[in-house]
Amino acid sequence: MFLVKPERRPLLQLAATVLVIALGLASRAFPQWLPDSLGKYPGDALWAMMIVFALGMIATRMRTWQLALWSLLICFAVEFSQLYQAAWIVELRSHTLGHLVLGSFFGWFDLIAYAAGVAVAAIVDNVALFKRR
Repeated sequence: MFLVKPERRPLLQLAATVLVIALGLASRAFPQWLPDSLGKYPGDALWAMMIVFALGMIATRMRTWQLALWSLLICFAVEFSQLYQAAWIVELRSHTLGHLVLGSFFGWFDLIAYAAGVAVAAIVDNVALFKRR
């Protein structure tokens, strides 16, 4: 199933990216809609899903497992970059867009949320977002 060479449809990938961004922003703006026990992790998982779909717009022929792996590496790299706290990047992260893209504080549980988001997005990508030859 995940070894099929995909031919992604960029417009569907774009639509999925925009939808996931909207859901992610809503999860942070309206946390009362989600169980308190989930905390901020649905937003983290949605951020990872956004990476998968956005990368899928560019990598239209990459296999789903490769897309998932690259997306997870990007998510992990961004998370580990939060350990770097130089003044210039702290300033960048203090702005809304910088915070949304780069985060601010490292968290081990964020890595689990990213893995879950990438897994869900890979399934969606494999099942719905590309046509088989």
